[in-house]
Amino acid sequence: MSGQARGLNNFISDLRNSKSQEEESNRIEVELAKIRKKFNPGDRKLAADGSNPALSSYQRKKYIWKLVYIHVLGYEVDFGHAEVLTLVRSKKYAEKTVGYVALSLLLRGSDPVMGSIVDTIRADLVTAPAQGKKKKKADVKNDAVQCLALCSLANISGLELIQAMHLQVRQVLATPESSEQVKKKSALCLLRLTRTSPNLISGREFAPHLAKLLQDQHLGVLTSVMSLLNGLASQHVADYESLIPHVVHILGVLVIKKQCAREYLYYRTPSPWLQIKLLKFLQMYPNAVEGHDIGMDASGYVSQLINVVSKILMETDVSDSINKSN
Repeated sequence: MSGQARGLNNFISDLRNSKSQEEESNRIEVELAKIRKKFNPGDRKLAADGSNPALSSYQRKKYIWKLVYIHVLGYEVDFGHAEVLTLVRSKKYAEKTVGYVALSLLLRGSDPVMGSIVDTIRADLVTAPAQGKKKKKADVKNDAVQCLALCSLANISGLELIQAMHLQVRQVLATPESSEQVKKKSALCLLRLTRTSPNLISGREFAPHLAKLLQDQHLGVLTSVMSLLNGLASQHVADYESLIPHVVHILGVLVIKKQCAREYLYYRTPSPWLQIKLLKFLQMYPNAVEGHDIGMDASGYVSQLINVVSKILMETDVSDSINKSN
């Protein structure tokens, strides 16, 4: 980024070297006026979407990064939306990255211009995974683009945008071809959407999809899915009671068998963060875990759960290390 955004680095240096708040504000006002003039020069015809076609890729990215930085500093930025949307629509990954970051920070779901970008976000979400094809450097990386779209959608929110996009997010999450990174992002994105619109998902219809996701071998995916499951179950407890056996099985794998990738091992404890999420889910069903409502193999799962809890209570290593206590 340093090679392509020297002007941005100089601008940030000027702000950091400001000796007073007034000096910083004056510098920002001058820069905002300059950027506004670049976006709408007055003597040139703008594109149909309101963007300035005369701007190069370097210029557009540089000016948008400056607006993002100004916004992060706490100043109001109420223009440049057309240029942001132009970057989001780009086929170049470097431009699309800048566009989605700015989209997340500078726009909201209720903004009128969001209606014109829904199709682009939807297309980026459902991008088909690559099947071994060699890509050129200028080509968009499918997984990365899907993650950008998911992060932006979660940050922007907005009821109309949620209603338009939640089915695509569910599709991405449930698709077996989706990568682990995309599954994690889509689960957390869907959690954010359901917090904004609690009745977005029918638990009885979605529970079978979650059951398949709980069979994933990647602990990162399981951790994100459990965050989603806990959020959904807290809203509609009864709809997800059928998933108790899957949750107990995962606990057994972690605690009894200690099957855990090295990167998820914390002081010889297999993925303690996932264990906590699993136990929090079971805490919502105090009657079911007694074996009354789990199903045919209830006694087996209850027995396994008892073994798991006993092992956690009796065999967890105790240490005086402050780091481990965290």
